[in-house]
Amino acid sequence: MWFETRPRHLAGRGDPRRITQTLRAAGWKNDSDPDYPHVLLASPDYQHTLVLEPGPEPYAAWWRIRSGSQERRWYTEFGGNTPVEILASLTDALLQPAPETTPDIWPTLTSAGWTYERDENGNESAAHPDGILSLRRWTVSPAERFFWTAEATLSTGLGGLNRLWRASLDDNMPQHLIAAFAAALASDEPVQRGRYDVPHSHLVTQHQRGPQGEQLAAAHEARLKAARTAARKIRRSTALPTHSGPAPATASPATVRGR
Repeated sequence: MWFETRPRHLAGRGDPRRITQTLRAAGWKNDSDPDYPHVLLASPDYQHTLVLEPGPEPYAAWWRIRSGSQERRWYTEFGGNTPVEILASLTDALLQPAPETTPDIWPTLTSAGWTYERDENGNESAAHPDGILSLRRWTVSPAERFFWTAEATLSTGLGGLNRLWRASLDDNMPQHLIAAFAAALASDEPVQRGRYDVPHSHLVTQHQRGPQGEQLAAAHEARLKAARTAARKIRRSTALPTHSGPAPATASPATVRGR
């Protein structure tokens, strides 16, 4: 039995197949070592790789995505308790062509009730109304590069913070990927989880409603079908001739007969 769970950023990791099977359906290759407990997927052009490497500590980085594109190299990682629905917003966007225009990130959050701040060094941050989830774009020095960090943390009551999960994103990533991730952070849409199958059950509300087994399986299969269709469309578009002009001349029938 599945339960509608809110807020999504505290619902726990979920099923990693939401991400891995979607990438596989889009043509990503499985380069995993069968003798090692991890998943290693590579995009068809080998410009992007995803690694899922579960460890004993669920708050450490389990997911890693790297881009080896010569035009733009970037790296990002996500803790084990990062809900797959939030991470999937980024990986799904990675499968699509970059949009012509990219939504602004901070207005997406503030329109959902988040508070926003910017300091004199250009560091920016936004906090969820519950005070647990936050997104920051920060730098150690104004002359240095920026980084993005999303965190779900709880106060220990003694001035410290207990980290529930953390995501680190490279500022060199295509902006539409960060925007897709931020939109997933701002979303109030619930996710489906088993009863108490969450790391912090006292922080979420769960109701016995929403899609169940067969409906969830059908929705997942629809996602896989859409990923396959999109991948075929991209392959066809990249396979089209890039040059234009008159067709090459061919011999006339009379010329052929005269040979």
